[in-house]
Amino acid sequence: MHESVVAEPPARIVAVTGSSGRVGDAVAGALEAAGWQVRGVDRAPGRRTGIVGDLRDAYVRRALLRTADVVVHAAALHAPHVGIVDDAEFRAVNVDATAALLDDAEAAGVRRFVYISSTSVYGSALVPTDRAVWVDEELPPQPRDIYDETKLAAERLVASSPITSAALRIARCFPEPLPVLATRLLHRAVRLADVATATATVVAHDAVAGTFNIAGRYPFRKADCVALHHGAASVIAERAPEVAAAFRARGWALPERIDRVYDSGAATNAFGYHPTSGVLRLLRTRQDGKPSHPAQ
Repeated sequence: MHESVVAEPPARIVAVTGSSGRVGDAVAGALEAAGWQVRGVDRAPGRRTGIVGDLRDAYVRRALLRTADVVVHAAALHAPHVGIVDDAEFRAVNVDATAALLDDAEAAGVRRFVYISSTSVYGSALVPTDRAVWVDEELPPQPRDIYDETKLAAERLVASSPITSAALRIARCFPEPLPVLATRLLHRAVRLADVATATATVVAHDAVAGTFNIAGRYPFRKADCVALHHGAASVIAERAPEVAAAFRARGWALPERIDRVYDSGAATNAFGYHPTSGVLRLLRTRQDGKPSHPAQ
């Protein structure tokens, strides 16, 4: 008697650009954990980077996209490069390389494209007047520098592609001193682990298309915007008393003014994104004031 052996289907391939960077590496790890075979590309070596090369090279793009089902495009020049890198280089890397990648992905039969964008594209629209700005996807972007301009231009290229696509405008998610990060996590920062989970989740939702904010878990409501602009500390004490107590216990002042609040409700409704790591969790796990990694 012979037992039949059922072969496991091969893992689907997801091509991740910028896989040696903080966001790209975290996203690649989340996709691996979800059962994907990750093929990473970056100009710098990394633990999840199998192809070291520049996306402006057609050979690199073809090697990346061969038999790939999905592309997650995280590679880019970022805000810290503004004023250091020439504007033409920003356009070449952030826009032209994205256009070439989209064309080659379509030719290769890629069925889904996820673009990692930034809430920075809202630009000057983030500046408050008489109230905090409630930042959802209905807020028209007003780019203020070459980074914002090129990220928004790339978003539009992705949206116009025949490949089913989603653009994720991720909020601030880099290491900062603990008191600064704790304040940011009240209204405009996101933990890196949530970014990675959101990306892996939207990759798995084949039919979801559009542009989505990916931000943290905040205690505020849209109706709080006027009060947040004029007296944020009292709003925090009302909406998040445990957070207010944690700030006081550390001798930190609550912010008196909050300029914006990011809203991830569209992502929640479209593909079930629920940020899990709020400021209270951060404060319960960190006891010092050293720079804290948002993935923790």
